[in-house]
Parts: sequence; structure tokens; C-alpha cells
Amino acid sequence: MQHPGFFDRAGPFSIAEVAQRCGAELGAGVDGDRLIKDVKPLSDAGPEDISFLDNRKYLPQLAATNAGACLILPALAARAPEGTATLTTKTPYRGFALALRAFYPGALWPRVGRSDCATLVDPTAEIEEGVEIEPGAVIGAEAAIGRGSRIAAGAVVGYRVHVGRDCYIGSGATLAHTLVGDRVIIHAGARIGQDGFGFAMGPGGHLKVPQIGRVIVQDDVEIGANTTIDRGALKDTVIGEGTKIDNLVQIGHNVLIGRHCVIVAQTGISGSTELGDYVVMGGQSGTVGHIKVGTGAQIAGASHPKDDVPAGARYGGTPARPLRQWARELAAVSRLAERSGKDASGGGHSTDGDDKSS
Repeated sequence: MQHPGFFDRAGPFSIAEVAQRCGAELGAGVDGDRLIKDVKPLSDAGPEDISFLDNRKYLPQLAATNAGACLILPALAARAPEGTATLTTKTPYRGFALALRAFYPGALWPRVGRSDCATLVDPTAEIEEGVEIEPGAVIGAEAAIGRGSRIAAGAVVGYRVHVGRDCYIGSGATLAHTLVGDRVIIHAGARIGQDGFGFAMGPGGHLKVPQIGRVIVQDDVEIGANTTIDRGALKDTVIGEGTKIDNLVQIGHNVLIGRHCVIVAQTGISGSTELGDYVVMGGQSGTVGHIKVGTGAQIAGASHPKDDVPAGARYGGTPARPLRQWARELAAVSRLAERSGKDASGGGHSTDGDDKSS
């Protein structure tokens, strides 16, 4: 059965109404009465969807999009393909945030359960045989939990969250906007599916951007205590099959993590980063957003790549570079520091210019 989704969508709205809500102007020849039904990224948008573009980096996606409408900088409006109505604005991302607020008014206040439910386990939840629910756990409306799973004391399984079979959800963990596979372990205090950190920045203040994606946790994943995984902004945040995540890891929105990765404690992975299969990230490492770390790559502890990492590569340092290069640089600096120390002490020779010895 297809999941019904986590957010109710308003609309449809006419293009003219969307433009008015977003503070945008209709492009030449745009039919203001045309209806828009949803908000999607350029790569996924169809004729009844609106998207946005404010970065030339994504012009190839604009050229290939099927979006019915696009919020766009005036200077780039002529680059929109035929059939894509342009709504011009100096702040397309802010306009997009306002469009999301119009289509998904409940996304800024996501629900866990029903306020009128008098029990900790909502009667609309689907609980298979053999599930153990410890005292104080909350199971939200329309949630589903598979047989053999255990929900520890004080855990929260939110509205429409699905947990597979033979899973363990630790005490105090919270799951929202999340679909969990089979044999998954989520340790105490983990937070899965909360808002991603998304704001349309501006001199008048920072406008919160609704996050309407999900978190997908595939089979045999383990997630450590007090780790946080943000739901996607438009697409999903995905944790691949068999991946093991340590305590105190932060994973941002839209991150894609491949199969059987190992993410060690206090690592931070910024939004829209992609990790291939079998990637290893050492403790206190991290990435900037929108980069790709190739299959089998290894990132040393406390290292931070700022650009794509090739498959199978071993990187270290900040900014991270190939491990051998990093090691040579450290050795060279160490030798230079040692030599400078000897020079500063005079290397054991007198520096007195008025030598009285005979």
C-alpha cells in the first residue's frame, strides 16, 4: 500500500494568485488563470508544478525541466523553456518559501498525534502481533509498527510513521515524517525527521522555509544515541541499507547515504551531500553541502572535504586532500617547526658580537 504522505496540500492556486503571494511578477504572455497544484524541484516538476531558480549552477536543470511555472531572477527569465511560465522576482528562494507556505500551511507545525486522543497509543495506529510497547511510549495517529519490534519507554513514533519488523526504538527517541525498514536499531535520544535547517536569508530577517520531505531508513541500519537526522526539504533524506551511525552525528536535509557506510561520532554532514556505498567518515569529520563522496572513500577523523571526493580515495585534513599529500604536508611543517626552533635558540652557537675570548 502506498504511503499517504505526511502533509496535507492546499490549492490548487492560479498562477496569478501564486505570484501575488510570492511577491513576483508574471512574465510576458503568462496565463494568470492557469492552475498550479504543487511545489517541486526543477528536476521533478511537471506541468502542474511550480519550482524556482536563483543560481546559474542549475541552468541545465532549468533547460530540461517540465515545470509549469518557475520563480526566477529577471535576468534569467529568458532561459526558461517553452511551456514554463516565469514569475520574476529578485528573491526567488524567498518566493519559493512563500509558495511552500501557501501549498503546505501545516508544514511549519508538524503533528505527532491527535490532540483529542486520550491514550498513548492512538487507536488508528496499526500494531502487528508481537510488538512490545513499554510504558510511556507514544504511538501517533495512523502509525504502523511491524511484528517483533520493541518501542522503549518514552519513545515517540509520530503521525503516519512506519516502523518495520524486528526493530528497536530506544527510550526517548522521536520519529516523525519517517519510514523505517526491518531490523533497524535506533538508540536512546535519537531525533529522526525534524525540520531541516532552511531559511531564505534577507536583510529584513530570515524566512523559515517549510520542509516537506521525509526520512527513509532502509533495512539493517543502526543509529546511535542523540544522533539527529533532518527530513528532506522537498526530496527525501535517505540512510542506505546496513549503514551504521554512531552517537552524536548530525545529518542535514536531503542527504543521501549509501549502503553499508560507517559514520563515527560527532560527524556533521551538511544538506544535500551524497555518500556512495561503503563510505567511512571518522569521528568529528564533516562535509560542506552539495558535494559527493564516492563509493568506498574514507575521510579521516576531524577532516572536512569541501569538494567532491573520488571513489576509493582516502582524504584527511581541513580542507581535506588526499591522505598521502596531507601526511607529507604535516611532516614538512613538523620539520620546518623543528628547524625554526633550533634557529631561534642559536643552535648552541654564541650570538654575542663582542667576543672577548683570546
